[in-house]
Amino acid sequence: PHAPMSYLALARKWRPRRFEDVLGQSHVVQALSHALAADKLHPAILLTGTRGVGKTTVARLIAKGLNCETGVSASPCGRCTVCQQIDEGRFVDLLEIDAASHTGVDNVREVIDNAQYAPVQGRYKTYLIDEVHMLSKSAFNALLKTLEEPPPRVKFILATTDPQRLPVTVLSRCLQFNLRRLPAALIRERLTTVLEQEGFSAEPAAVAELARNADGSMRDGLSLLDQAIAFCGGRELKRGPVEEMLGTHGRQTLFEILRAVAAGDGPAALQGVERLDTQVPDYFALLADLAAALQRIAVLQVLPKTAEEDDDPALQELAHGLPAEDVQLYYQIVVNGRRDFPWVPDPRLGFEMTVLRLLAFQPGTAAGLPAVSPAGASASSKSGGALPHAAVAPETDWCERVNTLGLDGFAKQLARHCEWLEKRDATVRLGLASPMKHLLQEDRRVAIEQALARQLQEPLRVAIEISNGGQTPAQMEERRHAEGQRHAEAAIEADPAIRALREKLGATVRAGSVQIINDGSGK
Repeated sequence: PHAPMSYLALARKWRPRRFEDVLGQSHVVQALSHALAADKLHPAILLTGTRGVGKTTVARLIAKGLNCETGVSASPCGRCTVCQQIDEGRFVDLLEIDAASHTGVDNVREVIDNAQYAPVQGRYKTYLIDEVHMLSKSAFNALLKTLEEPPPRVKFILATTDPQRLPVTVLSRCLQFNLRRLPAALIRERLTTVLEQEGFSAEPAAVAELARNADGSMRDGLSLLDQAIAFCGGRELKRGPVEEMLGTHGRQTLFEILRAVAAGDGPAALQGVERLDTQVPDYFALLADLAAALQRIAVLQVLPKTAEEDDDPALQELAHGLPAEDVQLYYQIVVNGRRDFPWVPDPRLGFEMTVLRLLAFQPGTAAGLPAVSPAGASASSKSGGALPHAAVAPETDWCERVNTLGLDGFAKQLARHCEWLEKRDATVRLGLASPMKHLLQEDRRVAIEQALARQLQEPLRVAIEISNGGQTPAQMEERRHAEGQRHAEAAIEADPAIRALREKLGATVRAGSVQIINDGSGK
């Protein structure tokens, strides 16, 4: 009986066999296809990009296009002996060299000497030098002349993940193509196709998790899919086991912590940290996940139409419930928490301290979020941690909300000069200060009405009337700026260096010369 065939990894089994199968690199495929169709391919090609985006695959497709028995073409047949040998990695005129283990000048001289001989089987002898940036300086120098004037019927394809380390003399002799990192949505679609063809079923959330963790690499995505199939042991991939395999099963707990922080509920936030600790997580990686979640929330707030199928519903919920300025502050705190991680006494303590900073440093009570009761429990924690739809609150909350409505131009100026009067049923009443009544136009009122209804997720009408003025966002900002100016001038007057200059040299601080670089308002 025949010996059973060894298992072929999905990353190899599903390697593109034609240029049409290469995903996400149309800018490279188009240029190379045109060059091959005209048989005018540059003798030295440089392919750059992160791991797993298709550098080696594109190099092999170039070799197939050059040597297919049907002729030089951008659409090799895939059935002839040459095409099959290249697919199987045993074509004698495609020489793949790992520069990481052949770094010396002697290795390069061997390549140069061998290049003088005609191809054995195909039209062109193709050298694929992978991780070319690992070559020594003397090896690069030895290669320069051959790259510039290669022997007839010889092509060089250089591949690297770090093109910055290549000498400019090499770069100038090559036609360079940069392969992009692949978006998670594209990887997700490919993994879904592979699962269908392989006869597996999977929850969409499980596939999305694998695509996110592939980090832009199709090869990594397929390798993770291989691992997930083995880990799950059945014919269906579920989100829970996949998250357990990837070590990302704390993602939902991170969202719960963010909800608690948004509500000012310290006990609930620390309870989330306790739950994470039982899973023995990588706290440094969790901070990265938290920063990524906050970045995605910020994008959804600015561009809500970019929401994707694999966006967790919790992200959408938080994007609606968190003020934009809070998200920016949270992101900065989390990134700084990662920066400080090498000096923390314990990973769990470092993560917990970052969460405590999120609770401690907030621009103010988040508009539309439940207030914390004296016992430290909030309405959101009592109702299972879900953020409620934002309810329009008086004055100070309206002042904070104006900056999160996504208004610009005169519509935003109109909103900034309005004070909050009341919300009764489905009507919101705003009062416009009399000196600013020239701002009141119907299209601007409609813009405010639509933005507020979209944010609150309820139909409503905004009525704007002329009033005597009150707590408008513009007035509060002016008062805050004036107070900041007074503090800045007092700080300058009290500064020991300034005081010494005044005492020793009789110097004075010119009136009006003190300016605030950052008054805390984000301006």
